[in-house]
Amino acid sequence: MLTEQGFHPLPVESGELLERPLAELRRLVEEAVAERPVAGVTEHDRRLVAPVSGLTEVWAAGVTYERSRAARTDESEHDADIYDRVYDAERPELFFKAASWRVVGHGAPISVREDSAVNVPEPELAVVANRFGEIVGYSICNDVSSRTIEGENPLYLPQAKTYLGACALGPGITPAWEVSDPRALDMELTIERDGSVAWQGRASTAQLRRELPELLGYLFRADEFPQGVVLATGTSLVPDLPFTLAEGDVVHIAIAGLGALTTPVVVGKKAMSWLLGQATPPGAR
Repeated sequence: MLTEQGFHPLPVESGELLERPLAELRRLVEEAVAERPVAGVTEHDRRLVAPVSGLTEVWAAGVTYERSRAARTDESEHDADIYDRVYDAERPELFFKAASWRVVGHGAPISVREDSAVNVPEPELAVVANRFGEIVGYSICNDVSSRTIEGENPLYLPQAKTYLGACALGPGITPAWEVSDPRALDMELTIERDGSVAWQGRASTAQLRRELPELLGYLFRADEFPQGVVLATGTSLVPDLPFTLAEGDVVHIAIAGLGALTTPVVVGKKAMSWLLGQATPPGAR
């Protein structure tokens, strides 16, 4: 765990930490912070891995902001009203995003699909919950999406959202007790291309339509997460059509109090083959 004072090792990996109740988890974190930091470890080291491991999964919520609903409606070739219906429905849209080994961290590349003409980053507040469904922390998620594929048919959502290189998380996890109001965080998305700003936007989590415990409640209704779960809560920053990410772009996502997540862009799964090295059995890393 990295703080302003330096690197403080935790007694267990993040997945095992999320097996603990909130009170015990907080005690372990605070005890680690109280210890003298390890010498010679810098902020650069946390770029090596995403802050998830083991059996921890990343899930996502969709159409939770007005901007997201409008973007989905614009891109849809058929049945555009489906997004209006889910925005106003009692039950939220929830979908699987990535296993821990597929998640990239700060400084690592994200990928866009070669078979999609329009691809965008989606900056999102990520809620980190333990196995008991308690909110224990927050992070930043880049829910990379293929707008062309989802726009063809809503049933193509898994192909548009879940593929190698489509999920980035970081730069770390901020403990829940250090975030006074997760529904009042400023967010900024900047996309750089050839050294210039190609697109930039700002928003706030105050625009989120649903409550965070509500989203987690639906996720835990009929499922278990033995080493916790990360839930990306939807986006309010989507570039207008026909903007698309390109090879060499750099995506910066900043959320107040949580830091900044930076990821360069590559095209296709071949450039992400290094992720296969992370696909080891839990506990073997």
